[in-house]
Amino acid sequence: MTAPDREWARTAITLVEADANRSADTHLLPFPLPGAWGIDLYLKDESSHPTGSLKHRLARSLFLYALCNGWIGPGTPIVEASSGSTAVSEAYFARMLGLEFIAVMPASTSPEKISLIEFQGGKCHLVADPTTVVATARTLAGELGGHFMDQFTYAERATDWRGNNNIAESIYAQLGHERHPVPTWIVVGAGTGGTSATIGRYARYRRFDTQLCVVDPEGSAFWPAYQSRDWTICTGRGSRIEGIGRSRVEPSFQPSVVDRMTQVPDAASLAAMRAGSAVLGRKVGGSTGTNLWGAFGLIAEMRAAGRTGSVVTLICDGGERYADTYYSDEWVAAQGLELAGPAATIQAFLSTGIWPEGA
Repeated sequence: MTAPDREWARTAITLVEADANRSADTHLLPFPLPGAWGIDLYLKDESSHPTGSLKHRLARSLFLYALCNGWIGPGTPIVEASSGSTAVSEAYFARMLGLEFIAVMPASTSPEKISLIEFQGGKCHLVADPTTVVATARTLAGELGGHFMDQFTYAERATDWRGNNNIAESIYAQLGHERHPVPTWIVVGAGTGGTSATIGRYARYRRFDTQLCVVDPEGSAFWPAYQSRDWTICTGRGSRIEGIGRSRVEPSFQPSVVDRMTQVPDAASLAAMRAGSAVLGRKVGGSTGTNLWGAFGLIAEMRAAGRTGSVVTLICDGGERYADTYYSDEWVAAQGLELAGPAATIQAFLSTGIWPEGA
């Protein structure tokens, strides 16, 4: 890297770090449960980031990682394989640094998602075959002389899991004055696997007794691979729950830091999303519903064992971007999903603390 490029990188790192100083410590919201249970549920609200999702942290870490490795210089086009929140967040940071950003995504991607990326200054490159998205992104970056961010490979190594205001450190700091400051469980989904790796490693590094549960939507490869310990499993289908679930086990997923995995049906994710939104007084996304379903089951298990403590999960993004899908009864019906059963399970749990076996 030449001296002018090195100076540009210093300035770029300063700009990205300034964003972290402004926005990293998101709110930790209590989810009301009966006080007699002796169990507290908290949701880390990642939707309050400037780009509206948990992926803002990932995008910032990926940019810092690439800058410090010398992979990005002035004028380097940035390419990513993403049709969702990661692309929105990476477009934000690329524009901050004056760099071109291109998201490679399936041609079936909704106009709403495309508009969110374009609003942040990004461009969208559509491909007919969704299975070629990663290969196309890598090829396109090479043709442009750009950098392929490759979130699915670098997510777990780009984040400083020992601290430096990562999401795990923030959670424990915010719980410091609560009645159960060390959570019994933290519940997250896996898309890249970066968040679960960060939280699992940090809990072990700090010698906390917290256990990590990863919830996985139907159709994703993470859960069956974890059950069988066969990391070559490929389901050949995508996830309907945006931001989590993958058709293959991605390189960033670190199963050895996961204490339990739970598979969550898509209908249960959406029913919990809607129930959570009603309780919180604001709309949350589908992956938050997946998290809540997993958290409710663990809380019921703690109650049945006579244990008290706290459980923490995430609001991954807001529900506004899903008005035409997850919050549309017509869309839900077209997907063949029936929400009444899981909705009844949730309402019964919130009243009694009981969770049906196998749910």
